[in-house]
Amino acid sequence: MFLTVIGALNEGFLQTLKLFLVTLIGAIPLGLVVSFGSMSRFTPLRWLTRTVVWVIRGTPLMLQLIIIFYIPGQWLDRSPWPGGETGRFMASSIAFIINYACYFSEIYRGGIQSIPVGQQEAGMVLGMTKRQIFFKVTLLQMIKRIVPPMSNEIITLVKDTSIARIISLQEVIWAGYAFLKGSHGYSGLTWPLFFTGVYYLVFNGGLTLLFGWVEKKLDYFR
Repeated sequence: MFLTVIGALNEGFLQTLKLFLVTLIGAIPLGLVVSFGSMSRFTPLRWLTRTVVWVIRGTPLMLQLIIIFYIPGQWLDRSPWPGGETGRFMASSIAFIINYACYFSEIYRGGIQSIPVGQQEAGMVLGMTKRQIFFKVTLLQMIKRIVPPMSNEIITLVKDTSIARIISLQEVIWAGYAFLKGSHGYSGLTWPLFFTGVYYLVFNGGLTLLFGWVEKKLDYFR
């Protein structure tokens, strides 16, 4: 029984890990692009971007996930998502990327705007282009400042992946809950569900150590 449960939980955790990684790969660069829109001098773009960020941050991720997965199928003749686990994973990925890109964008914006304007002016005096100033002056200092809030959001992302079970994506908590409902010939087993917490604790513990190491490596900006 134990090996059966662990095997199922491992499969669920693999799905959780995939959703986590895909979200980071998509949301980290997209968040930077959104932050540029939020700081744009072109007023319509700035207000449009900030409105979208406000809506995404102001509504539950669960609601966004339900809308992205179910609503297109209601408006179109058929759902645009592939059938089975693949379609559920694609919809979850898009919902998570959009949601976390908006959160990351505000962290980026705060980090960029926290850099003294005088440093940019000094770069221009030295003949640096705006691109050089951003990548060689602003970006490096911004990274140091945003590591704590970014690490907090990323750890939250690990736990938020469990929300994907609302559209029946078989992540680790789904796998543990299945044994309570009669999966693999077992019914009424509660310990697999509690054991899923161990996966989250170990994963988040590893991320905490990683981000602590990154912060120490960036101490030279002090």
